[in-house]
Amino acid sequence: FYISVPGTITFKNAGDFQEIVRKLPLESLLIETDAPFLAPVPFRGKRNEPGFVPYTAQKIAEIRKVPFEKVAEVTTQNAMEVFKIHT
Repeated sequence: FYISVPGTITFKNAGDFQEIVRKLPLESLLIETDAPFLAPVPFRGKRNEPGFVPYTAQKIAEIRKVPFEKVAEVTTQNAMEVFKIHT
């Protein structure tokens, strides 16, 4: 199964969710946008959009202490698997 991580992971009060993201295998994570609601920091309070997904990925990288590129690569592969996208 996969767990989808929204932009709310960037919020100050997301401590419990951040701990879950820290412990789950990266291979189990997806990144979502929740658009048009719940934009990640630094856009909190504004209209959310898919272009903000990298901010969520960056926060996951910080939480897990891994490079952003690793999070982007693995979560992209996870999404491709879920949506049966083959290159």
